[in-house]
Amino acid sequence: MPNSANTAAITAYWDAAAARFDEEPDHGLRAPETRAAWADLLGSWLPAGPLDVLDVGCGTGSLSLLAAEAGHRVTGVDLSPQMVGHARAKLAAAGLTGRFLVGDAAAPPTGDQRFDVLLCRHLVWTLPSPGAELGEWIGRLRPGGTLVLVEGRWGESGASAAPYVPGAETLPWAGGVGADELAAAVRPLVTALRVEPLGGDAALWGRAVTDERYAVIATV
Repeated sequence: MPNSANTAAITAYWDAAAARFDEEPDHGLRAPETRAAWADLLGSWLPAGPLDVLDVGCGTGSLSLLAAEAGHRVTGVDLSPQMVGHARAKLAAAGLTGRFLVGDAAAPPTGDQRFDVLLCRHLVWTLPSPGAELGEWIGRLRPGGTLVLVEGRWGESGASAAPYVPGAETLPWAGGVGADELAAAVRPLVTALRVEPLGGDAALWGRAVTDERYAVIATV
């Protein structure tokens, strides 16, 4: 997250957003076609399991739920206690188990545990030192592990119009990051990498989009 001084403001922002967070089609995955589209993507990205999956910045746990439904062992981390509460309730309602921790997704509070997959969606724009945090995440993976970053440049969302907390406009990737730049940052840290464009699939977002959306999938 941007810095320790802003932690309380960031937590408050996302706590306030939690109750309505799932109203966005790609957050709540409530529409069957949107849910199916994300489930298919996760199935193509995650090796056969069961695997230990770390979902950093898990929000309300929609992707964690899909991973758990696919038989994986899921740990989710989010700074917002309200988001974590929704994630726990979501998996419990589905009769599935998952571990959800309140903590900084940039430095997940998982101790020495290593994972087979680290999954992150729409979070890297909040990182104050992306190179350092990406290295931290990759260090949480076992040899041969998979890093999945779902990101974009949020031209339609207005993310760059006003900071979500004071000082956020100074973040290196405020408003999102392009695929070429993110891939360049990740490539020296991994053994293999590919980029998948996602903006052309309206089912993923619940509508047609025109800004840049993609996934970086890398192997450690």
